[in-house]
Amino acid sequence: MKDHVTRRQFLGTMSAGAAGLGLAARGVPSRAAQPGSTDGKLAIMGGKPVRSEAFPSWPVIRENDEKAWMDVLHSKKWCRAGNGHYTNLFEQTWAKTLGAKYCVVTSCGTTALFTSLNALDVGPGDEVILPPYTFVATLNVILMRHALPVFVDSDRATFQIDARKIEEKITPETRCIMPVHLGGNPVNLDIVLATARKHNIPVIEDACQAHTGEWRNRRVSTWGDLGCFSFQASKNLNSGEGGAILTSDQGHYEFCKSFQDQGRSSGSSALQYGQHGCNLRMTEFQAALLLAQVARLEEQSRIREQNGQYLTKLLNDIPGITPARMYDGATRNGYHLYMLRYDAAAFAGLPRARFLEALAKEGIPCAGGYGPLNQVPWLKPKLNSRAYRKIYSEQRLAEWEESNSCPENDKLCGEAVWFFQEMLLSARQDMEQIAEAIRKIQKHAPELART
Repeated sequence: MKDHVTRRQFLGTMSAGAAGLGLAARGVPSRAAQPGSTDGKLAIMGGKPVRSEAFPSWPVIRENDEKAWMDVLHSKKWCRAGNGHYTNLFEQTWAKTLGAKYCVVTSCGTTALFTSLNALDVGPGDEVILPPYTFVATLNVILMRHALPVFVDSDRATFQIDARKIEEKITPETRCIMPVHLGGNPVNLDIVLATARKHNIPVIEDACQAHTGEWRNRRVSTWGDLGCFSFQASKNLNSGEGGAILTSDQGHYEFCKSFQDQGRSSGSSALQYGQHGCNLRMTEFQAALLLAQVARLEEQSRIREQNGQYLTKLLNDIPGITPARMYDGATRNGYHLYMLRYDAAAFAGLPRARFLEALAKEGIPCAGGYGPLNQVPWLKPKLNSRAYRKIYSEQRLAEWEESNSCPENDKLCGEAVWFFQEMLLSARQDMEQIAEAIRKIQKHAPELART
């Protein structure tokens, strides 16, 4: 398996594998196969794998999903333009679930972020602070507004933006701070919010992967000026595509509600437009699916948390394996991803790519996570495009390039190992098999490193 693989690529591969093994589409955790011994030959070298059955498939499908879908189908009201029964109901439900005053749903997490940037009037000449270890959408929406992305290095211990380094990147042009609760693990919001208040800068929480994450017993997405979620197919709450914006500011709410509906005036189904906007609407089908699935989100989340905590306990005993740490203020991890760092020195110098390949052969799906977003090859040409050169001086773009170094993130991108949320819906003994497979590879690493 490649070092860096997108969540969506992995999901497709994993789903295909589950189908080939006849795993039930309902996603009920399968009975784990009898574990192999760490004394045996590695599967990558022709031995018996630790695990031979697939982990649970995703999404989980139940009867209420089918009923919700068919109810919308027969209603013949599939679009929410102006108004929508299921979209309105889900907005109310999700806001109440999270403890926010308002919710506006959108077509996807990316458009939720894009709408939020518009609500804050982020545009040409502005700077937006973001982490370099995140999905590309966080960067793309900034570029869509022709603002300048300013990367702040990662805290390798948590995989999150290093909030202690945000202040040094603030300039008079800083318009917004956009931290990401990566993998469901909350960022250090105490420092982020204190820094934002000190400089009077609004905060957009990218909570696209953190549906049940909490900071000091309060849901992430409700601390900043706006908070955004994704309901894309891989997410813990899933409607194929979909997004949501949470806010307790009435002005932001009214802007976002109108903006995602082509600027249509509130509550109007006629051709009346009160502002500029775009068609970023969620469909009634998506909202109905989310209403059906949100009823079991808490139950699924508790299983992930219990298994995630147990897996951390097991992996902490393996030299060279360091699970992502949670900050003291993080009272709940949403576990969209289970993330750890791999130290090749504790595995006889075995490269991470080879470790990932060996782990997959032992029946444990895994991936190497994100590459450095601040170094994607197309970013520099984008910032030197005609539009950007009209907005920013040659000196400013040169300064941006000089300050674009994120050395801790570079290290993180070479160490990261991911497991995905559906694996944590499995049985407790399956977590033991993950740890067993890693111990097996470590024991035989010198031999594998020589091949």
